[in-house]
Parts: sequence; C-alpha cells; structure tokens
Amino acid sequence: MSASHGFPSDLLAGQEELHQIRAELSALLRRLPWSVEPLDGFTDDTGWRKIERPASPGWTADEQAEVEKLRRREHELAVFITGHRYWTEIAAADRVQARSELKHAHEQE
Repeated sequence: MSASHGFPSDLLAGQEELHQIRAELSALLRRLPWSVEPLDGFTDDTGWRKIERPASPGWTADEQAEVEKLRRREHELAVFITGHRYWTEIAAADRVQARSELKHAHEQE
C-alpha cells in the first residue's frame, strides 16, 4: 500500500513509532492499578451492570512519569503525522484513504 502513495520515509517511520508507543502505553496501562490515586475498592450494582473494583494502591511517581512520557510522545507523533507536508500533495478527496493506508502500511511489509 505504501508504494501506491509513495509515503515519505519520515512519515512511515513516524507512523511505525506511533504504533509502538501506543502498544507500550496500552500494555503499561493494563498492568497499572485502575486508579492513579489510592482509593478504596467498591461495588456498584445500581446500574445496568454490576461494577466491582478492588482497592487501588495508586500509581507510583515513576509510573505516572512513564505514562506521561508515553502520552507526550504519542501526541508529538500524532501532530507530526497529521501535519506532515505530504498531505498537501494529496487531493482532499483521497486523504482519508491515504491516511488509512498509512496506518496499515506496516502490515504490508
């Protein structure tokens, strides 16, 4: 797919790093306690489904810093990709398809 649009190497590299950062952030968030701050556990069965949460010790300062670092880099990459000069070379009607192809370019390799 990348060949059909001839994506610049820096744009492809930025997209690949964005995939990696998002995977790291997702894995980190799955490992961390459900609450950033220490909170007691609770059960709520008044809604359409029962919700239960165990007590949360909260996140350590290092864990908070790591999440912030990954989120900051994710944002930087998203801004870089969406604001890349390449998109001005693509007809407006074709940009959505091209963006989708860029997101999946790593799957074609």
